[in-house]
Amino acid sequence: MPTVARSFRVLGLQQVALGHADKAELAHLWIALLGAEKVSEFRSERENVDEDVTVLGRGAAQVEIDLMQPLDPNKKPKVHEPALNHIGLWVDDLAAAVTWLESQGVRFTPGGIRKGASGHDICFIHPKSNDAFPLSGCGVLIELVQAPKDVIDRYDQAT
Repeated sequence: MPTVARSFRVLGLQQVALGHADKAELAHLWIALLGAEKVSEFRSERENVDEDVTVLGRGAAQVEIDLMQPLDPNKKPKVHEPALNHIGLWVDDLAAAVTWLESQGVRFTPGGIRKGASGHDICFIHPKSNDAFPLSGCGVLIELVQAPKDVIDRYDQAT
């Protein structure tokens, strides 16, 4: 498949978001047993989520692991189904990425660019395509996250 010129760069994995009916079970595994560090909490009625934001690694190797449970398991979105809720990717220019990807036929979820749980601007590529937007995450919800300057600088120094 030929490489397509684009107006942004994907810099690496920013996060993995995991859902379960009881985030305490996730916390036992990820915090108590695997050593993730809880750095904040996020709660949103609109997104039906009660979330612990944890991290593994340090510096350029740090990855966010979000441990999520639904506020109401009968409401949508069901953040615990599937258990691997979404992956997040650092991008160097979120607005350019959205504009370019939409022009290529990629479907985004409603809500546009907004602040995420960790304070970065984010948006989501929809896991399913439709007639208007024939490209999607092929079953995976993908979060695009605006990388802060230090992440962009570290990426540029490594290349």
